[in-house]
Amino acid sequence: MKRKSYLLLAMVSLTLAIAACTNIGKPSDKDTLVQPSATENRRDEREAQSRSVDDSLRTAKPEQEAVKPNQALGKQAQPRAAMSPPAKLSREKKDSGGHVAAAPTATGTVMGETDIRAAQVPLDVERYAHLDQNGIVQVSEHPVSTFSIDVDTAAYANVRRMLRAGQLPQADAVRVEELINYFSYDYPLPQDKQVPFRVTTEIAPTPWNPNTHLLHIGIKGQDVAKQALPPANLVFLIDVSGSMSPAERLPMLKSALKMLAKQLRAQDRVAIVVYAGASGVVLQPTPGNETTTIVAALDRLQAGGSTNGAAGIELAYAVAKQAYIPGGINRVLLATDGDFNVGTTSFEALKSLIEEKRKSGISLTTLGFGMGNYAGTRNYNDQLMEQLADAGNGNYAFIDTLNEAQKVLVEEMSSTLNTIAKDVKIQIEFNPDVVAEYRLIGYENRALKREDFSNDKVDAGEIGAGHSVTALYEIALRGSPEKGTSKGAALEPLRYQTQSKNDKPLANELAHLRLRYKEPEGNVSKLLEWPLERNQIQPDMARTSERLRFAAAVAGFGQLLIGGKYTSDFDYGDVAKLARGAKGEDRFGYRGEFLSLVKLAESLSTATPQSRHLSLQESAAQ
Repeated sequence: MKRKSYLLLAMVSLTLAIAACTNIGKPSDKDTLVQPSATENRRDEREAQSRSVDDSLRTAKPEQEAVKPNQALGKQAQPRAAMSPPAKLSREKKDSGGHVAAAPTATGTVMGETDIRAAQVPLDVERYAHLDQNGIVQVSEHPVSTFSIDVDTAAYANVRRMLRAGQLPQADAVRVEELINYFSYDYPLPQDKQVPFRVTTEIAPTPWNPNTHLLHIGIKGQDVAKQALPPANLVFLIDVSGSMSPAERLPMLKSALKMLAKQLRAQDRVAIVVYAGASGVVLQPTPGNETTTIVAALDRLQAGGSTNGAAGIELAYAVAKQAYIPGGINRVLLATDGDFNVGTTSFEALKSLIEEKRKSGISLTTLGFGMGNYAGTRNYNDQLMEQLADAGNGNYAFIDTLNEAQKVLVEEMSSTLNTIAKDVKIQIEFNPDVVAEYRLIGYENRALKREDFSNDKVDAGEIGAGHSVTALYEIALRGSPEKGTSKGAALEPLRYQTQSKNDKPLANELAHLRLRYKEPEGNVSKLLEWPLERNQIQPDMARTSERLRFAAAVAGFGQLLIGGKYTSDFDYGDVAKLARGAKGEDRFGYRGEFLSLVKLAESLSTATPQSRHLSLQESAAQ
């Protein structure tokens, strides 16, 4: 009996000891921060929500899933969106008062009932070709400059998109020549119908350096009215992959092509080819005046799947070849964000494919649609779009708004579609007795070797009907023969260079301009040439044409966006002042829009002219 009593007492004591240990460190009711039962309830609710989201993603349609990685073009894999698991409350950590403390997690910190998560920032993998800015060249060493013309305007629209989004563009996205050539400069039209274009030149002091001059070269193509255009055989090659789903891509693309379709005539033909994981023909070649049929085919397009662009290109050229019009406009219009990720994805392989296809006499225009982001990524491929257009004897435009679509596909329809000269090359030989140094502004990816100028096997740019092309050189004139150098020269003179006297017959010539081109169907180039006289120099920029002053303002703007290495103290305010004085009639409002972009860039920029020069000095010292 006693043994049972001792055993019962021991059991009671052990029970009380266990209970005491369990309560050690527990806060009182009034001090408890989180009631365990409430916490468990909230956690269970969150986990149930997370399971629900995951289940819906697992049952989503294939076109809603992210596209596969692309090693060749640097494509980043996009994980499916999923709700992060809820942050859990740790009961093991206690503060100095013995209270339960919330444990920090990867997604944030739980404080009471608040779950704080880090903001998701879109991954920026927009791709641009890196090009070093043209430098200053000494005429005595390299008197000849050669390059291909460029009528692309995509960089301007892309820069506009970035500025309107509240960010300064990265330097590689700014191709200064495309900013300049975005605008029309009312150059005189050709007088001789046997020559497809006319060249205009001006020379005046440089706005950012009073000791140098700007040599302004303007080329104006023979204009052709829409009604007089040759019959057109057009194939719309449309990317309908998953990355095209945002409103600023496929929906805007369809609206843009509808604008073009409404301009076509009965003698024109339109076909529609689409591609995603595979490619197919949505509309066989159809008369251009059957607008309802064309628009209905566009309306049926929906985005989804991966991107086999090469397969689409092959099919589009096959369809264009089937409907080929001898002597007409035969062109594929590729509308995409350039995000090829299956099939042929190698950059060089895609270029080679287009170079081979152009031999069929069918040109390629690329229309970029890349505003916004897809699956948390900004994935526009500018480099590919530009190079494909170059390889395809075509042009490249970026469509960021419907107004831009109106400009490219309606207002400039003739120049976009109808080529009047191909493989157009410019070469300038500077007179070393008159010019000490020169620098070509822009055209870095259009540079050619001296021997390429006369080689008809070397590809160059095309000019469309009514197109205008502008090129600017900053030049430093030589001083007197006795001094042997120029006040504006940036390079040290050569010690052992023989100094010529200005007593030669060509002493008044500043430079000699040569231009080569081929007829649209020709294979042999024709040569045009003009001397540029020293007496063409205008001593006062204010007395020059509006076209020179506005082009100089745009050139200054572009150079500021990429760092202002050669613009001295010239700033955005100077750009605006120069452009405002040369705004002219501005029929479509493009120059007024430019002024607003200058103001945006100025407000976003933190660099002053002094800080830019200090930065350049520091980088040079390193």
